[in-house]
Amino acid sequence: MSFADLGLSDELLTAVTDAGYTEPTPIQAQAIPSVLMMRDLIGIAQTGTGKTAAFVLPMIDILAHGRSRARMPRSLILEPTRELAAQVAENFEKYGSGHKLSMALLIGGVSMGDQIKALEKGVDVLIATPGRLMDLFGRGNILLTGCSMLVIDEADRMLDMGFIPDIEEICTKLPKQRQTLLFSATMPAPIKRLADKFLDNPKTIEVSRPASTNLNIKQWLVPVSGNAFKKRDALRGLLAQDEVRNAIIFCNRKTTVRELNKSLKQHGFKSGEIHGDMEQAQRIAELDLFKDGKINILVASDVAARGLDIKGVSHVFNFDAPWHPDDYVHRIGRTGRGGATGIAYTLVTSEDAENIQNIEKLTGQKIDRLDVAEAPAPAAAAAPEATEEPRRARRERAPRKDARRDTAPEAEAAPAAPAEPARVARAERPERRPEPVAVAPARNDARSEERRRPRRDERDDGPDDGWNGPIPDFLRAVIAL
Repeated sequence: MSFADLGLSDELLTAVTDAGYTEPTPIQAQAIPSVLMMRDLIGIAQTGTGKTAAFVLPMIDILAHGRSRARMPRSLILEPTRELAAQVAENFEKYGSGHKLSMALLIGGVSMGDQIKALEKGVDVLIATPGRLMDLFGRGNILLTGCSMLVIDEADRMLDMGFIPDIEEICTKLPKQRQTLLFSATMPAPIKRLADKFLDNPKTIEVSRPASTNLNIKQWLVPVSGNAFKKRDALRGLLAQDEVRNAIIFCNRKTTVRELNKSLKQHGFKSGEIHGDMEQAQRIAELDLFKDGKINILVASDVAARGLDIKGVSHVFNFDAPWHPDDYVHRIGRTGRGGATGIAYTLVTSEDAENIQNIEKLTGQKIDRLDVAEAPAPAAAAAPEATEEPRRARRERAPRKDARRDTAPEAEAAPAAPAEPARVARAERPERRPEPVAVAPARNDARSEERRRPRRDERDDGPDDGWNGPIPDFLRAVIAL
């Protein structure tokens, strides 16, 4: 089957051919005709199988007829992350080159003023993340009553990020008579309930079992014993393989992303990082460096796990086993895209046993184990500096500054002041009675009473003559005799 058999316009066919595509993927072949027939749709397919083009291509032909009005977008595409939204926008620009369609991208981290200006001119396609869309809607800059087409992309990721309540509210502001398309790689129960609530007699297209992994990706589990430094050593050994052209390394925490990227750079690797704490301009810049080949390793949080289409990624590494099994499917799906092959390694410790069990239960397959001894050792050229472990050992062996001062030769020490003059000087000082000490309110326990009691030298009850207080009168009389 070719794209010409799907009923697309000549302008779209030219754009698809110019992009280098000749045959549709299974999800495209089944979804595009149904979308053109204006049916609601649920599309379930593995990540990297072309779901974006499955709704972008027919949307362009549908929107080619009609006019946009100010602040009233004709269609809406919801994406969970800024990167995915920007990627869909690129697809619209590429495939819609033969049509005069206007588009606006509403994402956080960039100027809101430019987005408002684009909305005021009127847009045919509005691509947005839920947070920024709700913000502008609350300000009165958007009216959704003229939106006749809604696309919810990466629906399971929307669930993970807590966007489902926002999506439900957005759907209530859209006209009831509309076409709704829902795409995802997995279909958990909350997403199924969302589909049942807001889709009208949808056609379900499932080109692969939900949560199944791409058969073109060879998967390995790499058991690692020891601390984080041993884990980094194992990772560097795997990265040193000649077959690793470029790679994305996923971590569970943003702090781990930063620390690991810094460590890789210190060992001579050309790496970058991307995570949620970075400004949008920085994230785009790092992605561009990776796409252009100026860096060949991208350390990322799960912000890059969903839907990012980066051509030619040869390897994916899970430095941390993902907490959610669905994330494993999406992470390794960054390689083996478009029919290519890929390799995915997951570094696991004894603490990851439950996570791995959940992943294997979800995917329905046993992942092969790779013994650490079989993994190649890090190349010497890739580690110009000593590893972290020896540096830490050297720091522990090195004497502390005050210890070196204590063991310094007596000849180098400064001469000490004579002890006797110091005692004389103290004796000549006039005696000064301490000020009364405020006592805290009484507590019931004996220990707090002990802490509350002033020290001997703080008591304001007369001179201390060795009796821990004033000498009684009868004893003074005895002493006087």
